[in-house]
Amino acid sequence: MPSGKFDKPVVIDNHDGTVTFKYDPKEIGTHELHIKYNLEHVQGSPYKFHVDSIGNGTLTAYGPGLVQGVAGEPCSITVSNKSNAIGKMNVNVEGPSKAEVTCHDNKDGTMSVTYVPPSPGEYKVTIKAGDAHIRGSPFLAKIRAEGRKRSQITFGHSSEVSLDVQEKEVKCLNASIIAPSGLEEPCFVKKRQDGSLGISFTPREEGEHLVQVKKLGKHLPGSPFKINVLVKDIGNASKVKITGNGLKEGKTHAENQFVLHTSDAGFGGINFSVEGRSAAELKCEDKGEGVIVCSYRPSEPGYYVVNLKFADHNIPGSPFTVKVTGPGSNIIRETIKKKIDQVPPVDIGQECKLVFRLPGTNAFDMAAKVTNPTGVTDDAVIVDMEDCQYGVYFTPKEPGMHTVSVRYKEIHIPGSPFQFTVGSVQSFGAHKVHAGGLGLERGGANEPCEFSLYTREAGPGTLHISVEGQSRADIGIKEISPGTFCVNYKVTEAGQYRVGIKFNDEPIPDSPFKVYILPDVGEGRKIELGHVPDAGLQVNKPIAFTIQMNGAKGLIDGKVISPSGGEDDCFVSPIDEDSWALRFIPRENGIHQIHLRHNGTHIPQSPFRIVIGHDDADPAAVQASGNGLKECKSGVKTDFLINTCNAGSGQLAVTIEGPSKVSMDCTEVADGYKVRYTPLAPGDYFVIIKYNGYHIVGSPFKVHCTGMAVAEPGGVETSSVVVETVAKQSKHKGDQLPRFRSDPAKITSKGPGLKKAITHKMNSFQVNCQEAGNNILFVSLYGPKGPCDEIHVKHTGRNMFNVSYMVKDRGEHILIIKYGNDHIPGSPFKVDCT
Repeated sequence: MPSGKFDKPVVIDNHDGTVTFKYDPKEIGTHELHIKYNLEHVQGSPYKFHVDSIGNGTLTAYGPGLVQGVAGEPCSITVSNKSNAIGKMNVNVEGPSKAEVTCHDNKDGTMSVTYVPPSPGEYKVTIKAGDAHIRGSPFLAKIRAEGRKRSQITFGHSSEVSLDVQEKEVKCLNASIIAPSGLEEPCFVKKRQDGSLGISFTPREEGEHLVQVKKLGKHLPGSPFKINVLVKDIGNASKVKITGNGLKEGKTHAENQFVLHTSDAGFGGINFSVEGRSAAELKCEDKGEGVIVCSYRPSEPGYYVVNLKFADHNIPGSPFTVKVTGPGSNIIRETIKKKIDQVPPVDIGQECKLVFRLPGTNAFDMAAKVTNPTGVTDDAVIVDMEDCQYGVYFTPKEPGMHTVSVRYKEIHIPGSPFQFTVGSVQSFGAHKVHAGGLGLERGGANEPCEFSLYTREAGPGTLHISVEGQSRADIGIKEISPGTFCVNYKVTEAGQYRVGIKFNDEPIPDSPFKVYILPDVGEGRKIELGHVPDAGLQVNKPIAFTIQMNGAKGLIDGKVISPSGGEDDCFVSPIDEDSWALRFIPRENGIHQIHLRHNGTHIPQSPFRIVIGHDDADPAAVQASGNGLKECKSGVKTDFLINTCNAGSGQLAVTIEGPSKVSMDCTEVADGYKVRYTPLAPGDYFVIIKYNGYHIVGSPFKVHCTGMAVAEPGGVETSSVVVETVAKQSKHKGDQLPRFRSDPAKITSKGPGLKKAITHKMNSFQVNCQEAGNNILFVSLYGPKGPCDEIHVKHTGRNMFNVSYMVKDRGEHILIIKYGNDHIPGSPFKVDCT
């Protein structure tokens, strides 16, 4: 209460899954209502509301719209004044997005006020009588994004200019255009239909522009080129005309159309997004002469917010609030939340542990490696903790971000590679939470679906997990180790479900996840895939597997999906009454997925993953650096480098999300790929970098942008580029050796082979470098007639080495052991050979 005292409302169970709170206020002023479930605040709690007296003749406002609401849904307020003219009242709502306000005089001394906030955040509701605020004004309303879905599409329409360039190959070329104001943006280099080289860009200013075209960092002859932009070419959103009823009203399960007329608006791209209770299928079709037909198809009734931009500026009237009516899809949504404490930091020399759960596996087929901040990679120890839980143990020798890679049968497990910071974590937030597991891809009706959450790097906060689909979900969450959680859920009907994960009300990377729940497999549970070799499978050589039916009756069909996404020819035929054979010829190296169905339904564990040849695309080896991952300024070009040396070939996908779209390009350089981008509005941007579908360590990167807006900020705008990379090796290996930090004085050695050796037999000793840091171990043995014929050095894990050698000559030998450039204690050793 305003006095600081506490009071309890009456709680009434409505016996329909809802409760009602009743409270008789005793004081005038701002109150806070705390609502907790299992001792934790529900979403939005505490709620603030203002209590006033209506007996003094002043204007009084009440209603949920003064306190809280849901984005895209109407928020209601009632203003009461029994003895004064209600017409002198003025209502204004300000927040992250423009909210339309409607007022209706009820002719009884009250007025009903409704506003629809397009996006979540904190809104300020100002109510004035004449020029004076009413008591409690301005009010702060918390608007949450509960169950909101956003769909977005970009329809390009840029200006193309031909350049007088002799270079005909666009590979390794990059271009940028500088406007008269100094605004520099990357632009696309492309081959035109007539074979000439040209650029495409969105003109923003009138006058002479400079186009810089470079190859591997050097200007091409004639660069920079001069081009002139006329006023009629500049994209002008205010000249875009809209016709059609799709922005006035909508229907579920129907194409709601409207038409954009851009013939008089210059050059510019269309950015079309719809946000509401369901994801909507969006379409844009160019009919020619500047006419673009747009449509959206929602599946749930409610209020939807339609954002339309042309040349990065809002079209007049945007965002539009549209009421969609019609039958829904009977979607059921269940949620659960969990409070997360901050994981204590670990220091140098302290044993680190990363725990994960992976059902249906064993430790014998797993391998783990840890790469420290200086680039040195060591094996890590994997411990089987029972019930398919495993612990990865390592002892760091330096502070900073470490990369933990865990593979099962040569394939990264979900979530790998993991980020593990030694020392204090510098950046917290939802972008540091990662999720992975089969339960985020597929599952079966009436069967537990499971996935893992890793929050170690995210700091303290609250997890919100939702599952929505055709049936109610039973959700559970369990902490199996600090920073690692196991989430399981079960649904009763087949279909497509959405699993949403938020941390502190912000979605984590890749959320929401689409999960396909299969019907009950029935007899398909009995079917098993025969032995699959873990290695030795080769490209262009036939591969055959046996499928054991184990008494199941019916037909088997299958398909094989290659690493590039193509479908390989696959033949499934019966061998006898209880077994089938699957045959195919792989055409690519990498991970293939084998889909097997029994009577049209996937059998358990389908699709199976196998490695053909050697999958050399390793996301753990990809590193990103540069100022463009740390900070940027609106309207100023920035860049970063993605180093793919020793990471093999694969698909590199870069996505930048933020308050505006960005002009972006990606060009090949000696050590990988350089990404340049120009943000157009201040705020926080997230740079997402994936390699073959896996996040690289550090992704998403949070980049804060300062400066003035060049384009109108919107909700969340997305820009992407995808590149098929080629395998790269460092050309200057000697110059790029890791910076080792080691102390050879801490090395110990033992074994008979350090003092005596027997000719024509293997002699051995051990070297323990556990406490000495990381470096390269060199071993050499020199005898009376020259060097030793045979020496074997084997790393047994955790910087422990077994050394064995064979000598043929009798006499005194010199054994030299160095760690880097320094001798270990006792080296050089004198070895007597008999």
